[in-house]
Amino acid sequence: MGADAIMLRRRSGSTPTVAIALGGGGARGLCHIAALEALDELGVRPTVIAGTSIGAVIGAGYAAGMSGKDLRAYALSALRNRSELMRKLMRARVGRFSDLVFRGRGNPVLLDGEICLDLFWPTEVPDFFEELSTPLLVIATDFHRRCEFVMSRGPLGPAVAGSMAIPGWIRPVAYEDRFLIDGGAVNPLPYDVLFDRADIVVAIDVTAGPRGGTPVPPSPFQSMIGAAQIMQAAITTQKVKTRPPDILVRPGVDQFGILDFRRVGQILRAAEPARDELKRAITAQFEAALRD
Repeated sequence: MGADAIMLRRRSGSTPTVAIALGGGGARGLCHIAALEALDELGVRPTVIAGTSIGAVIGAGYAAGMSGKDLRAYALSALRNRSELMRKLMRARVGRFSDLVFRGRGNPVLLDGEICLDLFWPTEVPDFFEELSTPLLVIATDFHRRCEFVMSRGPLGPAVAGSMAIPGWIRPVAYEDRFLIDGGAVNPLPYDVLFDRADIVVAIDVTAGPRGGTPVPPSPFQSMIGAAQIMQAAITTQKVKTRPPDILVRPGVDQFGILDFRRVGQILRAAEPARDELKRAITAQFEAALRD
């Protein structure tokens, strides 16, 4: 019934437009693929996509013309092979253990985001925003200006690499006269940049919620990453209180860590209920438009 309603609206020549925001959250953001599959199954193509961090990475693939199923197949193939995954990460490493051991400084696991994208991105993703089939807005943080920076034109790789440059893990990206770091520091769920661009704004939130179980002391690394996640969740909560998107979906992936990329199959399975939820929500919005 929902799909039929959408097709009827198309025939009337006044289909509501849809824009989608894909948020940051590391490996949890792989569940964005399920949300994009929901759009495909309904025959809805967004007029514009906004992405932060992993949301920008996946959003770029979809904006390039890949389907949700294409992205699922690619992610399962690229991330399940542990030895191949580690080989690529080692190639992308710019930090050296010798710097830490002999010079007492440096980060031996620091990655170059642009090299990561070259190694992991599908070949379908072009070099420039202008070559995408769907407009894409990429959100990063301008480190020195201490503000959000939205990119939609020019070289695509540096923009997305800057958006996903998690401090201490991926080095900042030089972009024009700026240095970019993780967009999650200022706008982890960038649906607010879409309000003037579509009738229906969809947001997929993968910031982690509260953890259950018996509390245990976090490690230094867990403290660093966890503090960033708490900050991003707080920013998103306040944004939603101030002005929510038309459709907000929070997939049940809180149990996964931001580096659990090899659990891609589990993450995608956990996102199945959210895919169905999104389909129902979009169908309801279209049916409401039919009645107006």
